[in-house]
Amino acid sequence: MRVKKITEVLGKKVYTDSGDFFGAIEEVNLFENKIDGWRIKVGSELATVLGGARGVVIPHQFVRAVSDIFIINKAALPSQEIDMEESSDLM
Repeated sequence: MRVKKITEVLGKKVYTDSGDFFGAIEEVNLFENKIDGWRIKVGSELATVLGGARGVVIPHQFVRAVSDIFIINKAALPSQEIDMEESSDLM
């Protein structure tokens, strides 16, 4: 297994474990010399779902794989089904 430097993963694309594009790694959060979380710049199509936010911090425990891309657990993301159900109830 090859250990990557943090500078090597900045800018890498991030996908959910179900294969959906999420964004790109923008920054790492460190706590006591360990990776605590990753700040991800979200794709423009997700910004509306996230209330216009340009980025989110995903705790490192939700990262499933790091290589040429990042794979994160979809459970770390806000549920889109709830928003869709609420909007359909209003119609």
